[in-house]
Amino acid sequence: MKIAVLGAGAMGSIYGGHLSLHNDVYMIDKKQEIVDKINADGLKLFENDKDVIYRPEAMTDSANLGEVDLVILFVKALFSKAALEENRHIIGEHTYVMTLQNGAGHEDILSEFVPKERIIIGTTEDNGAVLDFGYVRRGGKGKTNIGMLVPDSNGMLGMIKKSFDSCGFDTHIYDNIQQLIWNKLFTNVSLSALTGVLQVPIGFIAADEYAWSMTVTLIKEALAVAKALGLEFDEQEIIERVRNTSISSPEGKTSIYADLKAGRRTEVNTISGAVVRAGEKTGVDVPTHRMIVNMVHAMEDRDRKETK
Repeated sequence: MKIAVLGAGAMGSIYGGHLSLHNDVYMIDKKQEIVDKINADGLKLFENDKDVIYRPEAMTDSANLGEVDLVILFVKALFSKAALEENRHIIGEHTYVMTLQNGAGHEDILSEFVPKERIIIGTTEDNGAVLDFGYVRRGGKGKTNIGMLVPDSNGMLGMIKKSFDSCGFDTHIYDNIQQLIWNKLFTNVSLSALTGVLQVPIGFIAADEYAWSMTVTLIKEALAVAKALGLEFDEQEIIERVRNTSISSPEGKTSIYADLKAGRRTEVNTISGAVVRAGEKTGVDVPTHRMIVNMVHAMEDRDRKETK
């Protein structure tokens, strides 16, 4: 397949590198230093205790690339629309667009560029960290879970599984991929969002009665929305899982915490914001999630606005 990977960060590099073994892969990133390094020396992944070099082609401008079979989004979610807009010309009438990004509701943006019949959503259990330009540590191999919003009439999911698995991934196809996405989302919309607003480590949440009370409220609101979407979860199991995550990571820091601390914009719109949008669609009120979204955005803005 001819594949374009938007974003050459940790996850984009892991997937772009491995997929280049048996596909024509093009890494598209705005950082010239990353592109130059990959094209000159290859894409280096530290995995299984050694450095491995892969050879995808990298570029900052896809103007001459032509249409591709598959676009995989690995930019930060708040840049998804801009990345797709800048590369709209590589999306043809047969191109599929895939997201394995954190959070939920990404299909709302993808549907502006391709019909729902060509949208693939999912999750990845792989993880990695950027060590240098064109150099990424793969933390460990996990499942790649994919599905579609409508029946897969062209068998694209099967072709993707075959291609991905041949390149070293463990790909699983789900008829109801939203169940899996929301199952992962509950932790992010509670622990990640709240640690960001409070600017505390993950362990604080379960240890503090007031923080834990807010966390349970956030979980219950999200569960009510999930139920309205036709998804079924065990409330006590979800609550206990989030609690155990907090207890087992006493000094852990979430992405929203880190972004707010560094003065960066966050992905809250595809985390807590996904619950708010789904609540509006289903008629379920989620006041605590709306407050969290507003608070995170206010914290993003506080260092950007001059005090009058």
